[in-house]
Amino acid sequence: MRSCYLRRSRRLERLCGLGWWVRCRRSWGSGGKKEFEVIVVKEMGVGSSQIQRRRLSALSPATLGFLSGRFLYSRLRRAERFHRFWTENTIANNKVTSNLIAVINEANVTDGCERSTGNLLYTVATKFPTNALVHRPKLLEYIVSSKIKTPAQVEAAFAFLTVTSSEDLDISKFEEACGVGVEVSSEDIERTVDEMFEEKKSAILEQRYRTNVGDLFAHVRKKQPWADPKIVKQLIDSKLYELLGEKTAADNEKPVKKKKEKVVKVEEDKTTVEEEINPYLIFPAPEENYKVHTEVFFSDRPVLRACNSKETLEKHLKETGGKVLTRFPPEPNGYLHIGHAKAMFVDFGLAKERGGGCYLRYDDTNPEAEKKEYIDHIEEIVRWMGWKPFKITYTSDYFQELYDLAVELIRRGHAYVDHQTGDEIKEYREKKMNSPWRDRPISESLQLFNDMKNGKIEEGKATLRMKQDMQSDNFNMYDLIAYRIKFTPHPHAGDKWCIYPSYDYAHCIVDSLENITHSLCTLEFETRRASYYWLLDALSLYQPYVWEYSRLNITNTVMSKRKLNRLVTENYVDGWDDPRLMTLAGLRRRGVTATAINAFVRGIGITRSDGSMIRLERLEYHVREELNKTASRAMVVLHPLKVVITNLEPSSVIDLDAKKWPDAPNDDASSYYKVPFSNVVYIEESDFRVKDSKDYYGLAPGKTVLLRYAFPIKCTEVVLSDDKKTVVEIHAEYDPFKKTKPKGVLHWVAEPSPGVDPLKVEVRLFDKLFLSENPGELDNWLDDLNPESKEIIPCAYAVPPLQFAEVDDKFQFERLGYFVADKDSTPEKLIFNRTVTLRDNYGKASK
Repeated sequence: MRSCYLRRSRRLERLCGLGWWVRCRRSWGSGGKKEFEVIVVKEMGVGSSQIQRRRLSALSPATLGFLSGRFLYSRLRRAERFHRFWTENTIANNKVTSNLIAVINEANVTDGCERSTGNLLYTVATKFPTNALVHRPKLLEYIVSSKIKTPAQVEAAFAFLTVTSSEDLDISKFEEACGVGVEVSSEDIERTVDEMFEEKKSAILEQRYRTNVGDLFAHVRKKQPWADPKIVKQLIDSKLYELLGEKTAADNEKPVKKKKEKVVKVEEDKTTVEEEINPYLIFPAPEENYKVHTEVFFSDRPVLRACNSKETLEKHLKETGGKVLTRFPPEPNGYLHIGHAKAMFVDFGLAKERGGGCYLRYDDTNPEAEKKEYIDHIEEIVRWMGWKPFKITYTSDYFQELYDLAVELIRRGHAYVDHQTGDEIKEYREKKMNSPWRDRPISESLQLFNDMKNGKIEEGKATLRMKQDMQSDNFNMYDLIAYRIKFTPHPHAGDKWCIYPSYDYAHCIVDSLENITHSLCTLEFETRRASYYWLLDALSLYQPYVWEYSRLNITNTVMSKRKLNRLVTENYVDGWDDPRLMTLAGLRRRGVTATAINAFVRGIGITRSDGSMIRLERLEYHVREELNKTASRAMVVLHPLKVVITNLEPSSVIDLDAKKWPDAPNDDASSYYKVPFSNVVYIEESDFRVKDSKDYYGLAPGKTVLLRYAFPIKCTEVVLSDDKKTVVEIHAEYDPFKKTKPKGVLHWVAEPSPGVDPLKVEVRLFDKLFLSENPGELDNWLDDLNPESKEIIPCAYAVPPLQFAEVDDKFQFERLGYFVADKDSTPEKLIFNRTVTLRDNYGKASK
């Protein structure tokens, strides 16, 4: 490869002291094709540099001169911010670069232009409304001819063209909206400035040089929108000086900030505040779906600007009645996790908020991984989450339509039958090489595809591939597979088919067939957007609005279906509904409510900030908020220590009232439950110490504490075991008149009658499943499993009313946390799972 440097005197010219060096190089690639590079080198210190390269193919030296001379080499210090933006964004951003090159060519300024014109052209390249690209050449014509010459006029043009869209352009209205031909004289500007100063004179005299000049400028622009901004600025500065004179020492002093008066903070319910924000306002209405969805760049053909024609959109709106239609499309190859809860919130929530409907569509294109168990679970869990599907469909419902459209795709020259193996396809994609069968005759591909359908070709010997762009910068345009052969019966479609469509082929077509208005998915699918619109455009189908949002990542867990499946199948956990998993079935079994999950997802919001991890404590905060309102109170002792009340008769049992709901009225009998108090009670082992301390609020020798809902007790004696260390039981006296003032309050459980043990229950304490915050990034992620993530307490003591608890009943065990009755419970033995502790780390952190 031969090369030489252009603009030799500038190839290492420095950009206004910014630390950026720029050079341009011309070279000849394969076949004698001219190529140009703009190479930007950022100084990182002596002997090191960071290089960004952007190859600009088939450009004339004049075009390259425009890019380098008019933008990168300007010496004006006032343009430093512009330089930094250009070097960091234009050179590294394919889309901006492509748009700018297109604008340069459309404006016919490849030989250069005035700097002011160049700045306006750059604004057009980066901000022009995509739904009106057909009118961009007309705006460029007005800019180059100086009929439009200010940023204000360009912004006015954008506003006008956004509304105009692709409709015919009314030149007279366009010129009127942009102020074309309107000349504002210096006298008019001066008169407007004088009037504004007269109006604001008292405020300016009070604030002097602290007056916000931007506000003054905006006031003038409102009255004279097409005035020359340079003249306006000069006149404002002149009038300020005329009115105020030279700056004084007081003018140069920094203003003293007034201390804000402390306002008494009212603790707000964070959940309520979050719910007041409507997260669906960002999505357009169905009738707005005429705008350009995306631009698909090709290596060998013009840019595809995907959008619906007026006729297509009108037909769609007529069929849907203008309603919003979304879809929640899980693959039935596993149980849904909390990430799917966010997807449901987005898909079902948007449809509900706009008065539309959301399809529950099973993406069942892989018959080998799908089970009826998963299908049943998905429908059941969707309804548990509070969502009602508009209609339940399967991708397999459309297998015939998908096949017919694949035949049409071949006929249009956009697909071919390929015989490469999986490894060969991977190798050719990595090398950006076309398949040997890519250009086979259409008739041949049609016959082979028919043979595939009829089972005449062995599995793995042929695929149908879409003919996209093997030289694209987007690997999801490398001739994706549309159909593959699988001699496997389908759980829903039976044995009718032996070829099955891929996700990349079926997903967008079924979206179109179901008239989906908003196709919403997570950001890892963003690179598939080009393929999505390419296929719909190739088949002349209606195009839904596609938008990607950040996926939900939570600390100390994994949500990859592959990893979850391994945890389940290799018995690291106790099934898909293990309470330690972030599956929705596991969360439900743990006692987490659908309301709490939806509040958590709503609080996170629908954003595109990818890669962030949400702390598990944030979910727990919403769980506590919900259970604090809905879970009744009870007392359970996990590790019982016997306390004998020596001044209470052994045969005496006192029935006391304990509150189920702490905020319930005192005169409401239903808010209480009965607990027995006898001469044998049990407290937690951790609530007693042989040696007391000032910061300890439990029981100790000679110390008094209050038994919740009962009486103060004072420790009078400690009985030790033979080792003289282990406490066997405590003797204490109670104060029936409650005259003593205890230091702490303890929960407890008593014998219901003399010699009869309290109700025995099993309690399971769950903790984080993984030790690391992001175990999915670890090579040996299974080694990060928390060995103490599950603790079983086989014989805890509970108050008598808990014997009537049913599966999924939720309680707050006082001083311990929130618990739920587990499905493993039997009449002989109740089992409770801990949902969350009482401690709120997220709430404390937010304060």
